[in-house]
Amino acid sequence: MAFDEAFDVIVIGGGNAGFSAATTAAQAGAKVLLIEKAPLEDAGGNTFFTAAAFRCCFDGLNDLLPYLYQPDGTKGLSQELIDKIEMTPYSKTDFHADIKRVTKGRADPALAQLLVDNSREAVQWLMDNGARFMLSFNRQSFFTEGRYKFWGGMVMNMIGQGKGLFQWHLELARRSGVNVRFSCPAIDLIVDPTTNAVLGVKVYSNGKFSSIAASGGVILACGGFQASPALRAKYLGPGWDIAHVRGTKYNVGDGHRIAENIGAMLEGNYSGCHSVAWDANSPRSSGDRVLTNQFTKSGYPLGIMVNVEGRRFVDEGFDLRNFTYAIFGREILKQPQGIAFQVWDANGSKWLRKEEYADDVTTNLRAETLEDLADILVSKGLTNKTQFLDTIRQFNEACKNFQKEQPTRIFDPAIRDGMSTQGKSRSLSLPKSNWAMPLEKGPFQAVEVTCGITFTFGGLAATPKAEVLSEATRKPIEGLWCTGEILGGLFFNNYPGGSGLTMGTVMGRIAGQEAARRAGRMSEISKR
Repeated sequence: MAFDEAFDVIVIGGGNAGFSAATTAAQAGAKVLLIEKAPLEDAGGNTFFTAAAFRCCFDGLNDLLPYLYQPDGTKGLSQELIDKIEMTPYSKTDFHADIKRVTKGRADPALAQLLVDNSREAVQWLMDNGARFMLSFNRQSFFTEGRYKFWGGMVMNMIGQGKGLFQWHLELARRSGVNVRFSCPAIDLIVDPTTNAVLGVKVYSNGKFSSIAASGGVILACGGFQASPALRAKYLGPGWDIAHVRGTKYNVGDGHRIAENIGAMLEGNYSGCHSVAWDANSPRSSGDRVLTNQFTKSGYPLGIMVNVEGRRFVDEGFDLRNFTYAIFGREILKQPQGIAFQVWDANGSKWLRKEEYADDVTTNLRAETLEDLADILVSKGLTNKTQFLDTIRQFNEACKNFQKEQPTRIFDPAIRDGMSTQGKSRSLSLPKSNWAMPLEKGPFQAVEVTCGITFTFGGLAATPKAEVLSEATRKPIEGLWCTGEILGGLFFNNYPGGSGLTMGTVMGRIAGQEAARRAGRMSEISKR
């Protein structure tokens, strides 16, 4: 068929995964086009709204030091600061264990192996190409006993967070020769009618439809379907259409649709997603491009969460925040009215991150007494003040009883400290397994939260070479790859924080290399 333009590789989607694929293909010598549905001023996909934290294996602080920057962009850390850092290595065994635990063993073993084994190499590629990483002091460490204690295995993020990551990717791609086009949605894949091999993409740009050839193939990196209320309700279930969207409003399942049109195989946890405790006063249908990730409300391990009936509904401390924050949005959505309140006393609130809980970021509800705080919450939707106060009374009694029975236990927010509500003589039907401290000291503080959906777990079935599989043949569809949040089979129910961006780069680089290689093969064939 006749095409309007021709490239070696076409990448659909302009987030971290798509740019990783496009730049890798370009660095391999391919002529690459990256198309993005959003206009430039609204671009970046979900990447733009992240903290730009990457989970990878490392051998301890000394392994990372040569590549680290200070928040102001200055290379290196002072010896005085280094001496205050407490950080354990994060091995492949640790990473595998975290994936297996949080996905309850359902993660595709080949994809999990791919993520873990290539995690450090992927981050190193970013660093070697000029990405500047800093230690996540504010997100992943607590300053206690004169030391910064890092926890949860994820210790780094890019300077500038998601905004900086997107801008860096865009500049690197253009320097590498990638042709980047915004306001250019993919309408459909173009395939050979006999072999079903992908030949190119039909797009809409500048007021007209056109066909663009891709001799090496097409890489889908256009995200999940979390921004579509209809698809959320269809796959995730009733009530999900009212969840707040944390990131881009453009991820509405376009990649799933055009891949299904040519018989791609679907895979993974279609009823599952990444969803967090999110500011109830945030925009509903897309993230805020100024505050971005700051609407996350991840301070619940330091206090309790109650629904509008005044009852706790999750174990706020059953694991480190990195391994629980992506599932608690779902639990909030299940509650009456789909909202909840996070509550702390003065001892807990002093540990809250200003990035998420400063007065210019969220609406903090404060009072000197629990009785007065309850009255404020009634004005915000609390329907049972008596139950709210009784919940805290029982919680406090259980905390004190545990401390009496185990006086050597010490509160430590940087580890699973075992400070629990579950004593021998008194315990709660719904435990708090770690960081259980009574709420007694005023002023007391509360924040109203809802469910913020980040991305969906159901996607396309792919091989470890990022090749999209055919439903009919169960073999790769020639010339089609996928990466990023459109990939299915890796995350089920939950995921280890920071592993999504890492997998996007891992799989994106593989897809870029494979597509560039195929473009070279096709070029050689055409010369014969």
